[in-house]
Amino acid sequence: MEFEDFEPRALPAATTRLRSAVPEGPPGAIFVLAAEGGYAAPPGTAAVRFGRGRASVQVAIGVRDPYISRLHGVLTFDGREWWLHNEGRLPICLPDNAMVLSGRCLPLAAGYTPLLIRTPRKISYLLEVHVVGGGENPAAAHALGFGGRPELFLLSEHERLVLVVLAQRYLRQERYPHPVSWKQVAEDLNRVSQRADWSPRSAADVVDAVRERLSIGEAGAVEGSVLNHQLIRSLLHNTALLPSDLHLLEDETLPPGTAAEV
Repeated sequence: MEFEDFEPRALPAATTRLRSAVPEGPPGAIFVLAAEGGYAAPPGTAAVRFGRGRASVQVAIGVRDPYISRLHGVLTFDGREWWLHNEGRLPICLPDNAMVLSGRCLPLAAGYTPLLIRTPRKISYLLEVHVVGGGENPAAAHALGFGGRPELFLLSEHERLVLVVLAQRYLRQERYPHPVSWKQVAEDLNRVSQRADWSPRSAADVVDAVRERLSIGEAGAVEGSVLNHQLIRSLLHNTALLPSDLHLLEDETLPPGTAAEV
């Protein structure tokens, strides 16, 4: 594929999450996406800025949150790789608990990297970054960057709904969260889905399948609540679940179907 016409451009808020879709671009191109939109740029671009000051950055993030700096960070290309510079007050969190502190910088690997800015009010803002690697293609790109096997964390509609119900206390950022009971999971699923045939067992089967796919814990080795806690923490860490997913609990969102079809 030719990319001679690949120019810097804004990405609308409706752009598919970068974890779910591998962007197409020349080697070294960068894609940056937040909740309100993003930006794509070839490697020759001087910088991509992000922060609260919508008028002065390419990617706006946390625009109504005073804890987010007007210019919170800058992504620059040095001719070989992209660097993340923290120009804000709060740290920028990377996978594996790594942080870029104020005034510091770090090179970004090719592939997908989720960045989180956490505020003192326990609100987290996600900034997704994807750097196109040399010779990258959709099949190979999922093996690059964060998580090793990020495709394993892609959830179906039914999986996401069940896990959002199970993890709702974590997503609401309660101080000492724990998974809700299977009884409550079934009740909430029957309230928000279009078919009322969920049971505690059918919901648990969905969660067990996701946990087995991710090889998290071993059934029977520890208490189920501990396994569920480990699974939820892993999904949150990999940004497979986000606080914004709580909208699934507000009204009927699932297409017609039954729990048995999951």
